Amino acid sequence: MVYFDTLKAIKKQQLDSVYLLYGTESYLIEDIQHAIIQNGLKQDEQDVNLSVYDLEEFPIQEVVMDAETFPFLGERKILLCKNASLFKAKPDKTQVEHDMSVLQQYLENPVEYSIMVFIAPYEKVDERKKIVKQIKKSGKVVPCQQLKEHEMTNWIYSISKELHINIESPAIDIIIQENGTNLMSIRRELEKMALYVGESGTVDKATAELLSSHNPQASALKLVDAVMNQNVERAILLYKDLEKQNEEPIALLALLASQFRLIQQTKLLQQKGYTQNQMAQQIKAHPFAIKMALKRERGFSNNQLGSITQLLTEADASMKQGKMEKNLSFELLLYRLINVKKKSS
Repeated sequence: MVYFDTLKAIKKQQLDSVYLLYGTESYLIEDIQHAIIQNGLKQDEQDVNLSVYDLEEFPIQEVVMDAETFPFLGERKILLCKNASLFKAKPDKTQVEHDMSVLQQYLENPVEYSIMVFIAPYEKVDERKKIVKQIKKSGKVVPCQQLKEHEMTNWIYSISKELHINIESPAIDIIIQENGTNLMSIRRELEKMALYVGESGTVDKATAELLSSHNPQASALKLVDAVMNQNVERAILLYKDLEKQNEEPIALLALLASQFRLIQQTKLLQQKGYTQNQMAQQIKAHPFAIKMALKRERGFSNNQLGSITQLLTEADASMKQGKMEKNLSFELLLYRLINVKKKSS
């Protein structure tokens, strides 16, 4: 992946003259941006040799002029150029006019003492554009999109290595299950676990379960498992824990329904011969969420999932119409869902 290769090169002080960071995964953009600053400038140089431009307010001509000006104290300067929509197929309308020929001319022979970093927080840039091709030639174009499942695992291993800890595969599954694809949240969790196990320590499944900050999304998955395993006590215990965290029953019902909906969708698509990647594209869900759903779909028949969907719909109507107290309604729902499984066993 370009992101990993670029980050590795930056940390080895192998810096390019220009970077175009684009995509919707803000953490990856910020990570590379931070690495460029930390490895490109000394701490005491950052106040004077780091410039930030919003390209919705400043024309590219001013940025180029600044890049060509010698740094004040120090050997290098960095220019962060935000909202770089000028690389999109259809640039956003702004109050300033960008003379792209000025940037094109600069990129033919960029100065050695400046690093330009263009930040384009958009799904795509137009890689057919001459200017994007020039950046590829003079520097790096780095996609910062949502990580795929294997990339997520590699990223966690990379962060663990940086934190000087080891991490086991089952622990990674727990961390992703609890945090989803929120990279900032996962980073914080890994830092917390690194403090717990110490340098060269190992984060195993038990440690991950002990230390992970629990969220309702992950708890909804655990409720699904409790239903699948016909474990009433576990289901009620999970719900009581969520109740103590002031989680609203209607919100929890919506999360539970979304998990069962995903399980039902993956089951139907699997029966049609879809691969995991094809399912992710069809459903527009993260591959890891598909993987989790596929693990669970085997525990339910089509008829069971149909009955569960009906019960969830009835509970939603009951709560919203005030027919029954919400907490009591949710507990009763859990009993009914588990009863669906028991009847079919």
